[in-house]
Amino acid sequence: MAIRLGDTAPDFKAQTSMGEINFHEWLGDSWGLLFSHPADYTPVCTTELGRTAALSGEFQKRNVKPIAVSVDPMGSHEGWIKDINETQGVEVNFPLIADENRNVAELYDMIHPNASAKATVRTVFVIGPDKKVKLTLTYPPSTGRNFLEILRVIDSLQLTADYSVATPADWKHGEDVVVSPSIPTEDIPGRFPKGHKIIKPYLRTTPQPNID
Repeated sequence: MAIRLGDTAPDFKAQTSMGEINFHEWLGDSWGLLFSHPADYTPVCTTELGRTAALSGEFQKRNVKPIAVSVDPMGSHEGWIKDINETQGVEVNFPLIADENRNVAELYDMIHPNASAKATVRTVFVIGPDKKVKLTLTYPPSTGRNFLEILRVIDSLQLTADYSVATPADWKHGEDVVVSPSIPTEDIPGRFPKGHKIIKPYLRTTPQPNID
């Protein structure tokens, strides 16, 4: 069964490049970024793991723990991580799951029918501290993931989890947001003291509420 938004992220125990983990326990009170890979020693994925390591400070600021999964064994992971560190100029500092039996890939419905079992293991899951799935993205093997977009979405998810707002198209951290339709216009000043604009009765904007 496909994993849908709002579902509880399946828990699992797995061997990783940083030791054995129980997924939910490992997440703790953090957000999680579980992103999958077709196999070790693949060029696009090498750049993706390198980019994740390079952005480690950005993930830490957002209380996000990245974890990757590949359907190759641990011995292969160890050699690949050395290559990633060398070619991408980074230090891979997050776990890489050894999913040799495809347990995690199947648990998260990452194996797509009518295609190579390895080539299609390329899905992203953002998981909240409540262990609910907040975002899923699936990429083809030929297209590298946009990690700045993933960070942008995490910013939106974390903001909208705490405030009755939504983020408009192409929104970036620091820009105005949309007031939820459930809030009556007359209640906006009390909820959002920074001010607001009424563009249409159903389209009201306000400065991002969680920054000074």
